[in-house]
Amino acid sequence: MSMELTKKEFDVLAAMALADEPLSQRQLGELTGYSTSTVNRLLKSLTEYGYVTGGTVTAKGMIALEPYRTKRALIIAAGFGSRLVPITLNTPKPLVRVNGKRIIDGLIDACLQAQIEEIYIVRGYLAEQFDVLLNKYPMIKFLENPIYNESNNISSAMVVRNLMQNAYVCEADLLLRNPSLIRKYNYRSNVLGIWKERTDDWCLTEKKGFVDEEKIGGLNCYQMVGIYYWSAEDGKRLCEDIKTAFEMPGGRELYWETVPNQVFRGKYKIEIRPCFDDDVTEIDTFRELKEIDRIYDVK
Repeated sequence: MSMELTKKEFDVLAAMALADEPLSQRQLGELTGYSTSTVNRLLKSLTEYGYVTGGTVTAKGMIALEPYRTKRALIIAAGFGSRLVPITLNTPKPLVRVNGKRIIDGLIDACLQAQIEEIYIVRGYLAEQFDVLLNKYPMIKFLENPIYNESNNISSAMVVRNLMQNAYVCEADLLLRNPSLIRKYNYRSNVLGIWKERTDDWCLTEKKGFVDEEKIGGLNCYQMVGIYYWSAEDGKRLCEDIKTAFEMPGGRELYWETVPNQVFRGKYKIEIRPCFDDDVTEIDTFRELKEIDRIYDVK
C-alpha cells in the first residue's frame, strides 16, 4: 500500500510522471519552484519509497499518484446566457464560436490533453443543440437539468453532485486559452483565481493561500474563475452539502460555489491557484464578445 505524499513530494513526482523524458534536478526545480537542494532531498525520499528509480517514476510511484488523479470533468452548461443576447437567442452560450472555435471546445480539449476522458455536460437551454459535440467528442455524456430556468446553477450541481469526487467542475462559458490549467493530478481541492487590485466581479479573499471569503467586488483579491477541482474527500462531503443547501428556504436561488464558500464557510480548505487574464476569459456581455471577435461587430 502506498503512503500519503507530502505536497512537495507530490509536486516532484507528478512533474516526473507528466514529463515525456527524464528531467534533471534543475528542470524539476524550474517546474516546481523548489531549490535544487530541495529537489535532491525529495528525490532521495521518493527513491527510498520505491517511487522513483533512475530518473523515472516506477509502477509503485504511479500507484502512489493514483489518489490524486483527476477522474472526470463536470461542465455546467444549462443556462440561457441572457447577457449575450442576441447571439444566445438561437444558440446556447457554450456553443457560440469565438474566432472560429466554440467556447466549450477549449475546455473539452484541455480535459482530453490532461487525459481526462470521463466528461459530463449538464445541459438545459436548447439542450438538443449540444448533440453536435458528439461528432468531435464521442466520449461525452449528457445529463439533463429540467429546472434550469426555475433555479440558479445550484440545480445543475444537484444533477452531478454524486460525481464530484476527484473531479473538475467547470462553467461552460469560459474561453480557455491556457489548457495546462486543467491538470491530470491535483494534490487538493482548488479554484482558479486572477489577482485584481480592484474588481466588481465575484472574488475570493485568501488566507495563507486558501479561500477565506467569497463576495461580489473587492480590493486586493482574486477574481474567481469558474474552474474548481474537488478531492475525493471534499467531493463526497460536497455531495451532501449541495443537497442540504438546495433544500433550504431560498436554496434554489444559490450559485453552487457559494455552498462551500458561504453556506458552509470554513468547512472546506480550498487552495487558490493563481492564473492570468490571458489564460482564461469569461465572456459576460455581447460587447465583450465583439471586442474579442470582430466578426460580431456588425454596424
